[in-house]
Amino acid sequence: MKFVLRIILFAILSGVLAATVAGQTPPLSERMAATAMNSLYRDAAKKETGKPSKWTYDLGVVLKGIEGVWYATGDGRYFKHIQENIDHWVQPDGTIRTYKVEEYNIDHILLGRNLLMLYKVTGQEKYRKAAALLREQLRTHPRTSEGGFWHKKIYPYQMWLDGLYMGEPFYAEYAATFNEPETFDDIAKQFVLMERHSRDAKTGLLYHGWDESREQRWADKTTGRSPNFWGRAMGWYAMALVDTLEHFPPQHPQRGELIASLNRLSAAVAKYQEPKSGLWYQVVDKGGERGNYLEASASAMFVYALAKGVRNGYLPASYMKVAEKAHRGMIKEFVKPVSDAQVNLDGTVSVAGLGGNPYRDGSYEYYLSEKVITNDPKGVGAFIKASVEMEMAAKPKVGKGRTVALDYYFNNELKKDATGRNIPWHYKWDELPNAGFSLWGHLFRSFGASTVALKDAPMAANLKAADVYIIVDPDTEKETERPNFIAPQHVSAITDWVRAGGVLVLMGNDAGNAEFEHFNRLAGQFGIRFKEDRQNLVKGDDFAAGRITPPVGHPIFKTARALYLKEISTLAVVPPAKSVLDDRGNVVMAVAKLGKGTVFAVGDPWLYNEYVDGRKLPAEFDNYEAASDLSLWLLQQAKR
Repeated sequence: MKFVLRIILFAILSGVLAATVAGQTPPLSERMAATAMNSLYRDAAKKETGKPSKWTYDLGVVLKGIEGVWYATGDGRYFKHIQENIDHWVQPDGTIRTYKVEEYNIDHILLGRNLLMLYKVTGQEKYRKAAALLREQLRTHPRTSEGGFWHKKIYPYQMWLDGLYMGEPFYAEYAATFNEPETFDDIAKQFVLMERHSRDAKTGLLYHGWDESREQRWADKTTGRSPNFWGRAMGWYAMALVDTLEHFPPQHPQRGELIASLNRLSAAVAKYQEPKSGLWYQVVDKGGERGNYLEASASAMFVYALAKGVRNGYLPASYMKVAEKAHRGMIKEFVKPVSDAQVNLDGTVSVAGLGGNPYRDGSYEYYLSEKVITNDPKGVGAFIKASVEMEMAAKPKVGKGRTVALDYYFNNELKKDATGRNIPWHYKWDELPNAGFSLWGHLFRSFGASTVALKDAPMAANLKAADVYIIVDPDTEKETERPNFIAPQHVSAITDWVRAGGVLVLMGNDAGNAEFEHFNRLAGQFGIRFKEDRQNLVKGDDFAAGRITPPVGHPIFKTARALYLKEISTLAVVPPAKSVLDDRGNVVMAVAKLGKGTVFAVGDPWLYNEYVDGRKLPAEFDNYEAASDLSLWLLQQAKR
């Protein structure tokens, strides 16, 4: 009985299971995000507006956390909050209020990540221009003799661990977005130099800062290192590695060095995890010394970096146990419920630095002297990020070892990006605007699957690696100069692959916006025909006209109650196909079984971002939940 009570208590605290009078308690990531959105930067007594007083890195940490919650929920309120906060600073011409490049403060770069996300989603030029301003700072930012970025102009010849998180993830994402492949050499250099000059060979821990000039009072005259291992500084560095690797080219010769650095740091961090609580101390290696305390932001950052490192394959799976123990420790030690909708986070040190005025000498006593507060933005942002990762890790991993391939061959539309390159677009995994599948891809990956692009014609050799294969809206001559039509050899290879246990997804479109002749030759192998009609016409914002309600107990849509599909081709089915969703006398979705395999068909690419990410549809629709339901069902059908 006591064991059961402990399980229930943990569920309540973690926000995963608890039932309340108002309904189900939201997950911790959402409750912490609610606190951030409602309470941070707001003090009525001081007439504060809910916005920080200047362009500041800690806002960037919070907004990246909230971005993670947006991806985890498809709730457009989170995107709106991010955009409103950035729009407070970014002017229509792309200039940034209070930002001054001549300060050469690496902290100012971090918010550029939010700018890049907003530019990718909305296409608004002001965000691109603002991000370009920050990129220009990095072109002229002062450096050490070896090429490492100074932390700030007012801290000459110094590199701090903090600075890697402030600058490098943005630097990498900008380079990937705007075709600067040569930049990745410089990005790798920043990590190599920081580790070379700050890593302690005995413990594996990283000193907070390094002074090339050895002139600072805090700097060791031989090594230039500061004297202590500050937890949050190492947390910044760990998060910098996992976030930068996300954008680092897979074939770059130094990618392995960054992964090795993450593994070295993770081993050291795990060694200094406090055994009982699972947390980390303010000064990491001095847990038993007087005055030291368990600190929230460092613990959250380590949880995030370890969990994300495991999820993306940079770290061995064993590190998830370290992250899980730490997250449980944070819930017990630092998380204080405010209501069913919000929590507070205790235990975050407000700031710690080196030098300056008054002078910060980096001593053990100094790190213990800084104020510890509730709901510090750096701790809140890191905790949201950590909780998003842990909640994702807790989802059923039915897709583990499975690969979901998205066709880029029959759907091969190209457009020019901001650099003039021709790039694939329209229903692509990495595409954040309306027409992309970035959220659907995220959902597949959250169930443990890998997502890949199949850029070549589907044949036995390349289909062999796929468990689920999705073909969306093959091109017409109107869309592509020389479209790749589905040919008999493709039909044969795909049919054999399905028979052997593959899961095929066919997403058509309405009449006038799709290629039907060749597509139907493939669909016909499974008893399905797209009828080349146009149903569920929606005029303007009459969203109700596109509503389709799955019956209770639907075999696929177990949580989604209201689907939105507009301007669709309905289906005609004969065995082995059968309808799995009808609307107004029409077959909207169909499933066929052939051998060990499964085919799912629908007459619209309806799970693209425009109708999944919560920015357009009213909250009454469940397309995000439908995408999650369908992803889970498809992965469960895979028999290869």
